[in-house]
Amino acid sequence: MSLSTKAAEHSRLHLLPQTNQLKGLMTIIRDADTPRGDFVFYSDRVIRLLVEEGLNYLPVVEKQVTTPMGMAFQGVAFEGRICGVSIMRAGESMEQGLREVCTSVRIGKVLIQRDERTAQPKLYYSKLPKDIADRWVLLLDPMLATGGSAMKCIEVLLEAGVKEERILFINLICAPEGALAMLEKFPKLQIITAEIDESIDSNKFILPGLGDFGDRYFGTED
Repeated sequence: MSLSTKAAEHSRLHLLPQTNQLKGLMTIIRDADTPRGDFVFYSDRVIRLLVEEGLNYLPVVEKQVTTPMGMAFQGVAFEGRICGVSIMRAGESMEQGLREVCTSVRIGKVLIQRDERTAQPKLYYSKLPKDIADRWVLLLDPMLATGGSAMKCIEVLLEAGVKEERILFINLICAPEGALAMLEKFPKLQIITAEIDESIDSNKFILPGLGDFGDRYFGTED
């Protein structure tokens, strides 16, 4: 069994429904010739789909309302509060999609970079909501390669009092190596992603991937 198949069959890794619409959107943003304006527009569409899917894993309680016809309707309401945490800087591209779905949502930021001396991910900046320990957290980062930065960020959240089972990692494309490493290290974590790629290369780039997401989204390519 290939790593990508193993990841796809994991019970805590949730793929978006693999529809023709999603495949078409992902084809556009993977194309090296796609102009930046189109890359941003179609990436935002996928991000919104991911956020909507992520909300499906939040707990709900039964709620009865009265319709304009004067009749009772038995539905549900979300239980608990949420916030977003973006892993800078590429994760910041996903903040607007979260705000469009969850009005007035609080969003924290974490900056993690590789320590040149140790080659390990190092925390450089963290600004989280004061009551984050009482919230469900949607952790935002579009690309998951080795998982080093994301796992370091999860450690930061756990140190801040967030319960592991309340962390949902929202991601556009993941390499199976990184996804499986995260799921093994954090046995209560849930991952929501659009596509699982084949692997990572010797330089830790996702294959086939889409290049540097942050550079393409924010227009900072060389």
